[in-house]
Amino acid sequence: KGKCPEDGWDESTIELFLHELAIMDSNNFLGNCGVGEREGRVVSGLVARRHYRLIHGIGRSGDISAVQPKAAGSSLLNKLTNSVVLDVIKLAGVRTVTSCFVVPMATGMSLTLCFLTLRHKRPKAKYIIWPRIDQKSCFKSMITAGFEPVVIENVLEGDELRTDLKAVEAKIKTLGAENILCVHSTTSCFAPRVPDRLEELAVICANYDIPHIVNNAYGVQSSKCMHLIQQGARVGRIDAFVQSLDKNFMVPVGGAIIAGFNESFIQEISKMYPGRASASPSLDVLITLLSLGTSGYKKLLKERKEMFLYLSSELKNLADNHNERLLDTPHNPISLAMSLKNLDETNDAAVTQLGSMLFTRQVSGARVVPCGSIQTVNNYTFKGFMSHANDYPCAYLNAASAIGIKKQDVDVFLKRLDKCLKTFRKEAKQEESINKISDSNAATEQLED
Repeated sequence: KGKCPEDGWDESTIELFLHELAIMDSNNFLGNCGVGEREGRVVSGLVARRHYRLIHGIGRSGDISAVQPKAAGSSLLNKLTNSVVLDVIKLAGVRTVTSCFVVPMATGMSLTLCFLTLRHKRPKAKYIIWPRIDQKSCFKSMITAGFEPVVIENVLEGDELRTDLKAVEAKIKTLGAENILCVHSTTSCFAPRVPDRLEELAVICANYDIPHIVNNAYGVQSSKCMHLIQQGARVGRIDAFVQSLDKNFMVPVGGAIIAGFNESFIQEISKMYPGRASASPSLDVLITLLSLGTSGYKKLLKERKEMFLYLSSELKNLADNHNERLLDTPHNPISLAMSLKNLDETNDAAVTQLGSMLFTRQVSGARVVPCGSIQTVNNYTFKGFMSHANDYPCAYLNAASAIGIKKQDVDVFLKRLDKCLKTFRKEAKQEESINKISDSNAATEQLED
């Protein structure tokens, strides 16, 4: 039926299934005689076993979704994977999605493929409207495709950085809709930035007849992000949304899913991919989803949501203990931010030093964001880089509750963070004592004089 099974399969069943697919490929036929340049020959047995002898990859030279006559098994693997992934995207919240395909490139290059496909539809266009998010790959995806990003600065509402809808519409009027390739919005992001106002942007895109591409990098794991995409497509225009395989399905880096609501447009994107492609990302995600089943994946989504609430509560307590605060970012369902105002005021280098302290204590993924960092990316200079704004009010630390996180991860992180912050407080008190002694000695010397 092309659906993800409700209950996961055991490993031996999955391996039997993959071996059955593999023997449908010509390179595994007993009497095969190959005289071409691409015959699926593999010299290393280890490599052959790693790929379950599915060597031909997916697609044909002109279309990544096309069936290869000499690789019926690999072609079936490709079709099944796309069908199962589509089923899971619907299950995760985007009910009306009509088409998707797994592409063996990470999110940034997959976004580039979407932009290059739109180029043929809008030959005059040279600009992409992009509400600012300080992440290099999504910015470089536009540059690599040959377009000029038009950066829309975010609006500060309380602690949150939100989409400036008036600035987006004003820029469309200034540049002219026909000169704009698309609006490139974002769902999943680091707090205090929150997902873009997708519904409103989708309506703007529909009104001005401008395509809308959504960077949904790690949004499949969030019902809120998926709901935004569903609603955006319902009330306005969303042409495609792109998500990472590794972040959402816990597989190795190297693949993404391009999905949308117009099947012919998604097929156009798949045909834009030149040549055949590696089957590894498709194989990884199919094995994973067959292992989990829909019940297993739903369980992971539920656990992630529970861990977000736990992380939020415990990080708030820790912040209060250190005279800091958990920033109020209710619209961000995955990432949290804790202020580092006192640390920043004590010592300019203390904020970045905290980041390195956490890293050396084997805390990965926590981002420490100082005030006023300047970074140049492809000749574009961003002030306050990593904070998604030119002048965010305070330095802060990020932590995220992503799929697969365990209570132990949260507890160990908080324990190590607490220890690091106490070290800084102790050093600050010692320095204060030294300064007081110095001041006292200076006053005594002055009296004696």
